[in-house]
Parts: sequence; structure tokens; C-alpha cells
Amino acid sequence: MLLADDRTTGYDLSEVTPEIDGAFLGRLLDGADDGLPAQLSALAGRGGLPRVELAGQRIGAPLARPGKVVCIGLNYRDHAAETGADIPAEPVIFMKASNTVVGPDDEVLIPRNSARTDYEVELAVVIGRTARYLESPEAAPAVIAGYALSNDVSEREFQLERGGTWDKGKSCETFNPLGPWLVTADEVADPQQLGLRVTVNGESRQHGSTADMIFSVNHVVWYVSQFMVLEPGDIINTGTPAGVAMGRPDKPYLKPGDVMELEIDGLGRQRQVLGKA
Repeated sequence: MLLADDRTTGYDLSEVTPEIDGAFLGRLLDGADDGLPAQLSALAGRGGLPRVELAGQRIGAPLARPGKVVCIGLNYRDHAAETGADIPAEPVIFMKASNTVVGPDDEVLIPRNSARTDYEVELAVVIGRTARYLESPEAAPAVIAGYALSNDVSEREFQLERGGTWDKGKSCETFNPLGPWLVTADEVADPQQLGLRVTVNGESRQHGSTADMIFSVNHVVWYVSQFMVLEPGDIINTGTPAGVAMGRPDKPYLKPGDVMELEIDGLGRQRQVLGKA
């Protein structure tokens, strides 16, 4: 399904693909043998895709069965400063379990024994072509299928005080609402000029811009490809600006019943209510 701007009308892609997944994105970007671009053009020429009313229906993540979820930490100077961290000389990479990905309005569950569950609005990059050892950041756009709004929900005690890597504080169930849209790369004029915003219970918490990234989207994709093979359907969360609960003097961590609302320019809006695992 593709969502309309008002989130009340969808467009049925079942004549082309049963779902949007890595295989579909790979075929679409490569102008594949089954002629996907031509099929989409033909559907548009017949008056467009069939309409589907979305009122009252759950909206799932715009990418089915993502492969890897790769995350970049401390990628905004103001966020690094609020956490007391040094500006990294190279991108900080950690992983998030792929089954954390849920729909944009699904309930987010505070884990058992959690006291420090936090929010992070992020620009997600969705990979559409296999990328290994890209020659330069300038090669990155050719492997990017599109962009989405991501909430990199985090449990800070699990992440920072329970030993090991950050992954255990990032991979709890429901900890990566994604969507509502996967916006193709050609529809995003400049991924480094997007505003990002979060409110919790109506209070503004984060208000930043991707212009403030330390490492650009293209640099991040190139860099990650030097250490692992990126495949169609992989996601890269590119970091979050200042304003997370961990960085605020009052430490307003999330609690059951709280309502998170997130937005990125041109990529849509999310709304999640916090529950208990």
C-alpha cells in the first residue's frame, strides 16, 4: 500500500507486488527483468492504482521483513554534547534487532524492569541495492531506495549500565516504529535539509534538522559498506538531535500512558501510546 497525505486513502499495489520488501525494492531500483517500472507506469496510465479506504485500519511498517537495522550513534553535535560524549572521529555503529520494527502508530512497550525508556526521532535510510565497499560517499545515492521516519526507542540503563554493547538497550520488542511512508529517494530533494520533531504528551522535546548531522547520509552509507554488506531491505537509522530524556535536566523518561508524536518534513507523522511489556 501507498499512503495518501491525509492518511485516509491508500493505493493497492497487489497487481505489482504482494508487499514492499527488499526483493521488490531491489527489482524496482534495478529496472528488473519483470519490468516493474513499466508495470507501475501502465497502472498510472489506466487512471492510477485502486483506492483503499484506511479509516479504522492499522497501518503497518512500510517495509516488510527488514533485513539488518544498522544504527548510527552520536551523529548530531548537540546530542553528543547533551550526553557528555566527545564528537566521534568516525561514525559510531551499533545494531538493532530487525523484529523491533513495528507500525508508526503501534503501541510501544516499556520493557520489564525498565526505568529509563527514551525516545529518539531519526531519519531512516532504506537500502535498495547491494552495497559492499562503496568507493566514496558519492556512490551512496545509487543504493538508496528511499527514506522513512524512525523512532529509535532506547532503554538507557540496559544500554549503558548493564555491560556489553548498546544493543540490549535498543532491541526490546516494539522499539523501532517505522513509517508511515517509505518515500522514494527521488521525492526527497535534499536529505540534509529535513526538520525532525518529537512531542511527549504535547510537550516539545526534540526539534532539530538533518543539516546538523556530523556525518551526512551519503557518508554514513559509504562508511557502513566498508564493514558489512548492505542488502535491499536493510535500514540505517542515522542518529538523533538533542532533546532526548537522557539529556534533559529533569530526565523525563517515558512511562505507561505517555503519548509520543514524531514528525519529519515530507516523511509523515507517527503517534504511539506507551504500554507495558
